[in-house]
Amino acid sequence: MAIEVGAKLEGKVTGITHFGAFVDLSGGVTGLVHISEIADNYVKDVKDHLKIEDVVKVKVINVDKDGKIGLSIKQAIDRPEGQQPPQQRERTSGGGGAGGGGGERFNRGGGGQDRGGRPFNKQSAGRPAFGKPSFEDKMSRFLKDSEERISSLKKNTEGKRGGRGAKRV
Repeated sequence: MAIEVGAKLEGKVTGITHFGAFVDLSGGVTGLVHISEIADNYVKDVKDHLKIEDVVKVKVINVDKDGKIGLSIKQAIDRPEGQQPPQQRERTSGGGGAGGGGGERFNRGGGGQDRGGRPFNKQSAGRPAFGKPSFEDKMSRFLKDSEERISSLKKNTEGKRGGRGAKRV
């Protein structure tokens, strides 16, 4: 039997790795379900979702020239028409961190937000707002703190290198 892309089949889990699970299809043909194709939500460990000898329904998503078969469990699930799989939840505007800031993540429109999702004021572009340090001020403060830390580090490590109390010159 030829295995075609898009076909939905049943198979038995024969092996589990950190990157996915091997599924034996009919006729001794084996395919791989990658960890990203196991469930709609984040899968940290394949063993939390599958066990060896489990019978699973899979969809063939690709067949390579060398015979490798890519399978998907999450695409094999029959959903009612119009229902989409759950997506990753949006970040709320309360967080900081990388990529935080809420709103549209990449607003290229020049409308009301800069790339970080903060309100953009064209009048203050290029100069800092009252009471906020400029980039140059922040940079000079960083360099000063950095130099102080390096000099204190050197002072504390110099005495430990020489051995027998002699200082190097």
